[in-house]
Amino acid sequence: MSDTLLTRLIDEAQHTQTMGNLQLYSVVVTRSSEMKARLAPAHFNQPMVTQAPVVLTICADFNRTTRWCEERKAEPGYDNILSFQNAATDALLFTQTLCNLAEEEGLGYCFLGTTVYLPQMIIDTLKLPRLVIPVATITLGWPDEDAKVSDRLPVEAIMHNEEYRDYSSDDIDKYYDNKEKLEENIEFCRINNKETLAQIFTDIRYTKRDNEAMSEGWLKALKQQGFLNCKL
Repeated sequence: MSDTLLTRLIDEAQHTQTMGNLQLYSVVVTRSSEMKARLAPAHFNQPMVTQAPVVLTICADFNRTTRWCEERKAEPGYDNILSFQNAATDALLFTQTLCNLAEEEGLGYCFLGTTVYLPQMIIDTLKLPRLVIPVATITLGWPDEDAKVSDRLPVEAIMHNEEYRDYSSDDIDKYYDNKEKLEENIEFCRINNKETLAQIFTDIRYTKRDNEAMSEGWLKALKQQGFLNCKL
């Protein structure tokens, strides 16, 4: 994928809505095999990190805005959790727009949810300064084949009219029925010796122990990067 195409996509994506028109994000482009190999452990060595032509790390970034304020006789106050939330929202909106634009060009991409699991490794590898923290990673390239569309819950499972309506047991049965009856999910339960698909998520994929450990690492990274300078 050419630098010209990538730059154009990023340029078009930055027209996404943003808090206060501040564009509270930065994109680190990784093309070299050496740097992709260094990033891979932070993503549990998923093969797409080293195999994709381009890896994009999208960061919540209040460093640039803070530096601008300091250079213009303004006193910034963006070392807090609200500022992180605003920057993370900006970064994720930008990420989704970039993915949509890439798809329109015929490119393939993969969103790596692992970005927030081991953030310190990414921070160190990319030399991210204070008030910059990774929130999303996209691997990008030309696909070898058309990807299979992932299953989704029916729209009524996620849409609430006027106010949130909690789920009954019957609702859960109805909304998850198709997902649980997919052959691949039935096989997934069989080979892992689990009674239900939900147990795959709680006992294998996203365990309480792992979630708590990685939450601690995320909080440490937020503190180190300067986003937790506030009283609780």
